[in-house]
Amino acid sequence: MKHNQFLQYILFLSIAAIFGGSSVFSQDNAQDFAQYVDPMIGTAKMGHTYPGATVPFGSIQLSPDTDTIPYAVDGHYNPDVYKYCAGYQYDDNTIVGFSHTHFSGTGHSDLGDFLIMPTTGELKLNPGTESNPESGYRSRFSHDRETAEAGYYSVMLDDYNIKAEMTTSTRVGMHRYTFPEGEEAHLVFDLMHGIYNYEDKNVWTFVRVENDTLVTGYRQTNGWARTRKVYFALAFNKPIKNYGRERYDKQPYHGFWGKFDQAHNFPEIAGEQIRMWFDFDTSEPLEVKLAISPVSAEGAVQNMKKEIPGWDFDEVRQQARNTWNRELSKVDISEEDQEEKVNFYTAMYHAFLGPTVYMDIDGQYMGIDRNRHQAEGFANYTSFSLWDTYRALHPLFNVLQPERNQDMVQAMMAHYDQSVHSMLPVWSHYGNENWCMIGYHSASVIADAIVKGNADFDQKHALEATVNTAKTGYYDGLQYYMDMGYVPEDKNGASVSKTLEYAYDDWAIAQAAKKIGNIQVYEEFMKRAENYKNVYDPKSGFMRPKLSDGTFKKEFDELNTHGQGFIEGNSWNYSLYVPHEPEALIKMMGGKQQFSQHLDSLFTMDLPDKYFENTEDISREGIIGNYVHGNEPSHHVAYLYDWTNDAWKAQDKIRMILKMKYKNGADGLSGNDDFGQMSAWYIFSTLGFYPVAPGSVDYALGSPAISEATLNLENGNTFKVIAKNQGDKNVYVKKVELNGQELTEPFIQHKDIMNGGELKFWMSSRPNRKLYQ
Repeated sequence: MKHNQFLQYILFLSIAAIFGGSSVFSQDNAQDFAQYVDPMIGTAKMGHTYPGATVPFGSIQLSPDTDTIPYAVDGHYNPDVYKYCAGYQYDDNTIVGFSHTHFSGTGHSDLGDFLIMPTTGELKLNPGTESNPESGYRSRFSHDRETAEAGYYSVMLDDYNIKAEMTTSTRVGMHRYTFPEGEEAHLVFDLMHGIYNYEDKNVWTFVRVENDTLVTGYRQTNGWARTRKVYFALAFNKPIKNYGRERYDKQPYHGFWGKFDQAHNFPEIAGEQIRMWFDFDTSEPLEVKLAISPVSAEGAVQNMKKEIPGWDFDEVRQQARNTWNRELSKVDISEEDQEEKVNFYTAMYHAFLGPTVYMDIDGQYMGIDRNRHQAEGFANYTSFSLWDTYRALHPLFNVLQPERNQDMVQAMMAHYDQSVHSMLPVWSHYGNENWCMIGYHSASVIADAIVKGNADFDQKHALEATVNTAKTGYYDGLQYYMDMGYVPEDKNGASVSKTLEYAYDDWAIAQAAKKIGNIQVYEEFMKRAENYKNVYDPKSGFMRPKLSDGTFKKEFDELNTHGQGFIEGNSWNYSLYVPHEPEALIKMMGGKQQFSQHLDSLFTMDLPDKYFENTEDISREGIIGNYVHGNEPSHHVAYLYDWTNDAWKAQDKIRMILKMKYKNGADGLSGNDDFGQMSAWYIFSTLGFYPVAPGSVDYALGSPAISEATLNLENGNTFKVIAKNQGDKNVYVKKVELNGQELTEPFIQHKDIMNGGELKFWMSSRPNRKLYQ
């Protein structure tokens, strides 16, 4: 498209937005829930959240990156890279620039695409170092002049005296830079930058300057996702005066292209490692829009035209805030404590950051088979961190985001249909499978949706996909599991964790099969679901690694996390991981009284220093005694008291975890948020109930940490939670009523919530030892 045609189109859509679509931008919420969101929570230490601008489930996460860390140093893994999974560390004092894609709260990363950095003075095309920022284009900054809100981020770049602001729509990031008067100004566009800078991560980069306000291209990388290709369209609100590039390829490309001076004002640039710069007249603020697409540069252009057609930054910012308010209003809490409101709505904010939309505005996306596909009848999503999120995040979506969760299931099914492995996703992003962590927990997500009646998709095909995934023999010890009833440690590591998680997933598959009437699959997978018994050692009283000859491994330490058959936990934690059959687990471990005492000791024991790599080991942050809240396999554990005669013991434990592990401030999370799982645990537990075994319709009751909350459900019903006399000291439950009827068991069902009604707790400072008996 020619420059004049492009401007005419932008003008037309801007006028249409103002006169025909102004209601889109109106504030349609009576309350401003977004005021309680603090995106800075989790940006310090190992929370791995980002403070930048995004919208709910948005494809764009426009956020500052505070350092660039090489994945390896002198050929060895660089442990510092773990700090920068989200690109930002609160304790840093320099900003490298603002990139457009980020994961939230993960323990690994990729992304960091299309970094933009405004500068003044001498042009520099390397990022420099934190100790010597003047050597590159980075800038010092101060938190005193930094603002992070839902849908908006701003900071003053102190070295350049430039005010940087950004906001987003789903697929477009919008920047506004206010430069000091009279300074020579540049905009650096770094196509080499990435979070986790693997050697040779960039496969290829292409840039095309379409005209003096529009640039398009793509970036292909080989990182955590092996074949990730992201297209972009970059637009400016004023003409480019000059532009250029530097190429840092290891092997320069020669041939016919050597005829041209490609370094200055040449319209096409290609190479593995490219940084560009653009110069503008900066007498007025420079506004920039960058749209992304999984399929084409034209798709990125169309995304930009449809989502942010004009150049009113403040309007886009308000629209982003309105969008957040619509989502946050799904739970209205009545709480005088402002810190608690910040904790709650920031947890909702983090829970609604992903999975992210992965398709153009016309529904096209790149599949796992690396072909273009059209999402028909659903919105396609990506970034499924399923080992984390099947536990509480997707169950939370079945309550607060049921339509989105159905779309997410259909996105998983599309992955399955396109996969040469005929498997559902394990940990997938951007049309790639990275096989991170264990289990086949897509089965849990699908089963939970089916069992809870949130399944407007082909349920028979979905069940078939879970069954075939669970029978993929070459996947991670699964053939041993099917043949022997357990994964042998001498054949496949983390064997006990895998056995236990496979058994749970099998139970979830059985529940889905029962729901849709497939009794053959139900019986087959209920039998498989008992495989957890095969790794239980009655002599030690713990789950224990078993060898291929049928004997237990002799060297065994139930507190050690290394080489003992477990992943992200020890035998103490994982011996409690039978969420689907807690009654059988309790009987197997000696009965209700002994099991209750076992749980008590989990929270009170003191782990010696020898179980940590050093005295400041990051895993200490998520621990209470030997209860590891920072690792997901323990998330259901406090609720297991509900299956004993001591349900009251769950209540002070849950409230203790809420107080100790979730706080205001940059260091308010005790470990990775894990793409919303930690936040989803907080939301459920604050409301007073939790899905111990997704795939069941039951929720275990705990101790609500707010006085009143109203869930505004998508079906039009409202479900209210009331906690009478609730407070920091009144953490115990005297009695509970559901719709006026006193409960005699510590459980409610999914239909109780979705049909609307009232769950009322009476709280006390003293435990009711006879509660539910």
